[in-house]
Order: sequence, then structure tokens, then C-alpha cells
Amino acid sequence: MDKKNEFHVLKEIPLLEFLYEEVSNKSKNSVKSLLKYGQVFVNGEKQTQFDFLLKPNDVVSLGERNDFPYPILYEDDSLIAIHKPSGLLSIASETEKEKTAYHVVKLYLNGKGEKLFVVHRLDRDTSGILLFAKSEEMKHMLQKYWNTVTLKRGYLAIIEGSMERDSGIIRSFLKEEKNTMVHSTKSESNGKLAITRYQVQIKNKDFSLLEVFLETGRKNQIRVHLSESGHPIIGDSKYGSKKDPLHRLGLHSHVLEFIHPLTKQVIHLETPTPKEFEHFFTEI
Repeated sequence: MDKKNEFHVLKEIPLLEFLYEEVSNKSKNSVKSLLKYGQVFVNGEKQTQFDFLLKPNDVVSLGERNDFPYPILYEDDSLIAIHKPSGLLSIASETEKEKTAYHVVKLYLNGKGEKLFVVHRLDRDTSGILLFAKSEEMKHMLQKYWNTVTLKRGYLAIIEGSMERDSGIIRSFLKEEKNTMVHSTKSESNGKLAITRYQVQIKNKDFSLLEVFLETGRKNQIRVHLSESGHPIIGDSKYGSKKDPLHRLGLHSHVLEFIHPLTKQVIHLETPTPKEFEHFFTEI
């Protein structure tokens, strides 16, 4: 536990009142959120009760990493990457503000006195590697030079049917309409170039598991390219899938490799194939 996030109690006092006094650099709502989401510990034990009575010599601490709900794949002074589950928003929407990866990671870093900034996003139903920055400067560096510093962006996708070839490149110009649907257009002036490489990993008579690498990072790129090839990702009703055997989108971000903007080291992040993907092909 970081010593700067430990506070020693000198008198009897309710926990929330103590936190208001000691964590003066945060708003009262932020302090309440730390309690609500299990980021406050009294003598090493998680405590969420606002009126819990503290006694002299108790030790209150914030932000215990082992209690973080999702695997932390990488963390240093300027970056943090997590394994986001399917079904969790990356950032807030008009209808959901708190049940997001950003909110959960922000609470964790608040406990360490650090900030959080969005670098990129994954669709709600896509699982896998999600990278955040801890400073606005790092966020801008990554976003400005994303195509230069990013060496690999890999995904696993389960599709309906079988591709005509076991490997290939899909290239088109993608355009987003006002209804948020994305599609390919023949007009270069109306769309943005999108390039997707794929390799079939395993298949049966009904489905195939592909490893997919992005050479460009357009919105819904993989989903659109596979759908327009005649083989939508399972569970992707937005882009034409009629089958949902996993009750989730069959898309997972499993590889992210990039050059760290500050240290210039190559950072390679990788997650295993989701168990439900593996079981899907062994049980059919």
C-alpha cells in the first residue's frame, strides 16, 4: 500500500467525516464514490459503511490494487491498461455515467492521487485490452501519433460461416451515417481508408474463429468488413448477424503493441483467448 494514501486516526470519528477532512483534494462526491466502490480500507479490511466509527490508532488506506475488479495488464507512472469485459462501456454515455471502465479505473487512480484520460475506446460488447493515460500530455501524444507508435492491434472474432480464403486483406473506404451505422463507399472522397488483415484459426461447418489485425483504426471497422464479406460476427445484430450463441458479441481485443512515447520501449500487451470462445469450438 502506498504510504501517501494511509491516514492514521487520532480520535473517534465517523469514517465519511474523517475522509472529508483528510482527503481534502477531492470533492465530497468523489470521496463518497471511493467508499461506494470499495476503495477504502480500515486496518486492511474493506469498509463501505459511511458511518463506520473509527477509533484512535486505526489506519485508513485508499486504493488497494488487489481489490481492482478487472485484470490490470500494464501500469506505470503515465499509462494503465486493463482487460475490459464484454458488456461494459469504455466511457460514459447519455444514459450511463458510472458503469464504465473509465469510472472504475478513475476511482482506483483517485485512491493513488492520480488522474485518468481516455486514449481510445472499445465497443460496449467487445472485450479485451483498453489503454488509458494518466496525464493530458500523454493522452495527446498517443492520440496524435497513434498510427506511428502503434505496432500491432489484434482481435479475435467468431464469424458466421467460413471465409472464401483462410487469410486475406479487406480494404475499403468507410463512411459513418447520421444513424451511427458505418458502411463501405466506393467514393474515396466520402470515406476513410480502412485496411483489415485476417487469418482463420479454427472453423467448423457453421462458424469460424479469425485472428484479425488492423492496419487502420476506423469506427466499427472489423464488424463492417466482416459483415460486408458475408460473414458477420456472431451476436452483431447491428451489422446483420442472425445468430447469438454466446449471448455476447464475438469480438475480443487480444493484442496491443506500441512504442512508449516517453521511454521509447516496445510495450507488448496480450490477453488469452476468452474461455467462452474456446469452449464454443470444443463443444459444438
